Amino acid sequence: MIMDLDLQGNIEKFTLPEILQLIATSRKSGTLGIQQEDSIIMVYFDSGDIIYCYGPRQTFHLGKLLRDQGKLTDEQLENAVLTQAELENSRRLGEILIEKNYIDRADLEKVITKQVEELLYSMLSLTSGSFKFYEDQFPTDEEITIRLSVENVIMEGLRRLDEQQMISETLPDLDAVYSISASQAGRTRDIALHASEWNNMALVDGHRSINEICKMADGKREFTLMRLAQLKLAGLITPTERTSAPVIGSNLEQMVERLSDLFEDYLNRQSDTPVHESVTNPKTGGN
Repeated sequence: MIMDLDLQGNIEKFTLPEILQLIATSRKSGTLGIQQEDSIIMVYFDSGDIIYCYGPRQTFHLGKLLRDQGKLTDEQLENAVLTQAELENSRRLGEILIEKNYIDRADLEKVITKQVEELLYSMLSLTSGSFKFYEDQFPTDEEITIRLSVENVIMEGLRRLDEQQMISETLPDLDAVYSISASQAGRTRDIALHASEWNNMALVDGHRSINEICKMADGKREFTLMRLAQLKLAGLITPTERTSAPVIGSNLEQMVERLSDLFEDYLNRQSDTPVHESVTNPKTGGN
């Protein structure tokens, strides 16, 4: 499915995983604005990776997350909130907590990552609304940016959605054949898959149909379908024309060899991953 070049449209026409995939594969930097009625979520990207996310009405409260994780007491949180109110909200709650030595920066970065992830996962359940991508607009200097793989966000978010609906919408033709998607030039994919997902991915060879993969896979059919649907929505497998039949041999040996190749490719990409610096040229954003 091809999206308009100006990257704007309706979620009814383009699903959020498709939108996120396009931004990631294009290695775009900027802000994706998503609006549903009077609710707006802003997702910030740097070279195709998610570095921040902000939604005023959906934001998971920073202080509550720190308290729930045992990093803050009720008294410390109350004291910090009172200080913020006295300063007329001119200071970020995280700054105040660090200044009072209630938490350190590592604690803050971990909880911000959790905060952003939970907002992104809830966002993936949206089925209506509009979106627009703004090139080269970033969070303000005050925000602590992180770096999340779009593929990992999609995979984890989809694990939480209604399974049957997602399967039927994502894999409408179970006789279709799929192959593993090639990495885009110049972009490293940081992918964290469960062992069962690696096993199913190893069966995707450009020759077997979805139905055939389900027959060969360990476990229940619905579990295999769910994993394949997640792999497709994350952009890791893609529909293809059926290739010629593989040479007859031990299916187990072929599966083990293919799985070994996948792991080796993944580990090589991990070792080649460059160190990224936080974005420091913001224009818009907030927390």
